[in-house]
Amino acid sequence: MGARHPFSDFVVIGGGIVGASVAYGLAKAGEKVLLLDEGDIAFRAARGNFGNVWVQGKGATSPAYADLTREAANRWGEFAAALQDETGVDVHFRRPGAFYICFSEEELQRRSRMMASIGERATVRSDFETVGAEELRRRLPEIGPEIAGATYCPDDGTANPLFLLRALIKAAVAYGATYLPRHEVTGLRIDGEGVSVETEEETYHAGRAVLAAGLGNSRLAPQLGMVAPVRPVRGQIMVTEKVRNFLDFGTNFIRQTIEGGCLFGESSEEAGLDEGTTLPVLRETARRAVTAFPLLRNARVVRAWGALRIMTPDGVPVYQQSPGAGSAFLVTVHSGVTLAPFHAGDLVEALRQGRLHPNEYQPFSPERFDVQAA
Repeated sequence: MGARHPFSDFVVIGGGIVGASVAYGLAKAGEKVLLLDEGDIAFRAARGNFGNVWVQGKGATSPAYADLTREAANRWGEFAAALQDETGVDVHFRRPGAFYICFSEEELQRRSRMMASIGERATVRSDFETVGAEELRRRLPEIGPEIAGATYCPDDGTANPLFLLRALIKAAVAYGATYLPRHEVTGLRIDGEGVSVETEEETYHAGRAVLAAGLGNSRLAPQLGMVAPVRPVRGQIMVTEKVRNFLDFGTNFIRQTIEGGCLFGESSEEAGLDEGTTLPVLRETARRAVTAFPLLRNARVVRAWGALRIMTPDGVPVYQQSPGAGSAFLVTVHSGVTLAPFHAGDLVEALRQGRLHPNEYQPFSPERFDVQAA
């Protein structure tokens, strides 16, 4: 065990987009923050993140999640502008709306019904429309003839997840946070002053701890009396060379970046911790991309990779406070980009108050996965 370090108000464990958002918000609010990051050996969800600030379809099983998503997305413009003012980093946020491309009439009708159901139960408004094949070709001239239609939501946007991560850490440090990469946490315990955090080389102490370590939360949470029901879900992504601009909107599985390259991918695979790529999935991904936009047929793929998403059993975030004194908090989220303004804002206020109020956070408690015996 190493030397005892100066006491921090908060230690945030996990230097990905979720942890960096929390650290940024806490530091901006004047808290003394230590951000511990395993480093690039970690399963960086940001590597496989399209950067979608995505509203449509979120919360199909949870009205609270639909509302949380919509509120966060509505704050993204102000959030991105503040980050750029503070760091000089343009995170490429745009909000032109997005289309969810459907390959059959059955899929289109099924999705339309789901979207309508979410809207009926959510309290934060978000409009959508069902766009048939003929109208879709008018709005997206390069769409393929086999596409049946799409749902469109004007509240969807995009950002560059790697630029976002860079800006969050840069801003957090500018506000006084201490950022330590290559610091994997090996042990946690509640002590008389708050939380003791052990790494291979050093031990750190803080009044409160925030677990935002993605898949690592499943190992760390039980040490503080919490549970993180999370599993890896692999997605494979391909990116093309720069092509002429043809896609000013977001879509569910194809996005053209500001620089001109196209990212596409939509696989969802139970592959454990394997981040690799497989030819059958890449082949099917390419086929669907070319079916959606035939002009991609001649575009060269310059890179392909796999990455692991952080998924709870129902896809809805888990927010939890440790029992007893409640000096530790768990944040397990799949949608780190979309929810970044919330994690740096309202969640930070709850953390500073030392309480996740049941009226707001009960829908996100892991207790929802408990099944009572008959």
